[in-house]
Amino acid sequence: MAMIAMTTASARTAAVLGGVRDDQLGGPTPCTELSVREVLAHIGQLAPAFGAAAAKNLGDLTDSPPGADGYLLDEGWRDDYPARLAAFAKAWQAPQAWEGMTRVGAVDLPGEVCGLVALTEVVVHGWDVAIATGQAYTVDDDTAGVLLEHLTAFTAAGPVEGLFGPPVVVGGDSGAFARALALSGRDPAWRGV
Repeated sequence: MAMIAMTTASARTAAVLGGVRDDQLGGPTPCTELSVREVLAHIGQLAPAFGAAAAKNLGDLTDSPPGADGYLLDEGWRDDYPARLAAFAKAWQAPQAWEGMTRVGAVDLPGEVCGLVALTEVVVHGWDVAIATGQAYTVDDDTAGVLLEHLTAFTAAGPVEGLFGPPVVVGGDSGAFARALALSGRDPAWRGV
């Protein structure tokens, strides 16, 4: 299921990138420490890093923590980042990507866990950019369920410093995607300042 969701999530996030206007780049996002520009740069960095992790091509891309050199938007990002997301999704279609051990962000982890982290990153940051720029971002029920299950397990021991903010409280009738966003430290009702 997650292999299929990766392709859909990457395409959805790539479409959102195409809807960002230049005058929105400095705006705030639900990822409170980062502007739209910086979240876009993070997406541009994470796609090749997680793609390399999928291919078990360990090296510079997988050995640096996220944002080690800052979040600078690359020139040509409007064309390059969607292509990076497509290559990322293709890398995660290989069954071997989900097997054995790999590394990303200078952290060794099982391929299956890495794939779930990658899916979470693409979806949550895609949502960050969409909501910050007035675009819709829908997630199918299956993907929302996978994200919720992953984030519930991932955050069970408490907040993960530098990865997610503290969980946000949402109503018991909230859908799976809203609950997943809340576990990632985002307010699902956020609509800018």
